[in-house]
Amino acid sequence: MGVTGPIRVVVAKPGLDGHDRGAKVIARALRDAGMEVIYTGLHQTPEQIVDTAVQEDADAIGLSILSGAHMTLFAKVLELLRERDAEDIKVFGGGIIPEADIPLLKERGVAEIFTPGATTTSIVEWVKENVRPVAA
Repeated sequence: MGVTGPIRVVVAKPGLDGHDRGAKVIARALRDAGMEVIYTGLHQTPEQIVDTAVQEDADAIGLSILSGAHMTLFAKVLELLRERDAEDIKVFGGGIIPEADIPLLKERGVAEIFTPGATTTSIVEWVKENVRPVAA
């Protein structure tokens, strides 16, 4: 293993959703916590997101989805990571995601989902504890 340096997180807005204030807040909180953050901007395809994560040697991808397309878009990102042999990149997300969909997303490989009201502190702590955790 021996990976050193700050945790690298790609924060992405997949699909046609044009609202990115929350994604920018999370990106800033992760950056302020000492992580390297690559924000991809609006209207990214799953292919663009995975390409960026692989090229940037990211440890995680944080997806922000408000459009209701979370089941399709999360699944496509996970599928592309498998195809690229990059399943070590953890995927987490947030946005407007119904509670009933969260267990299904986790079964499919999403590491964590943050819904409205989650604090930036809780998200930062989760990333620190679950993305490239320190060996005991």
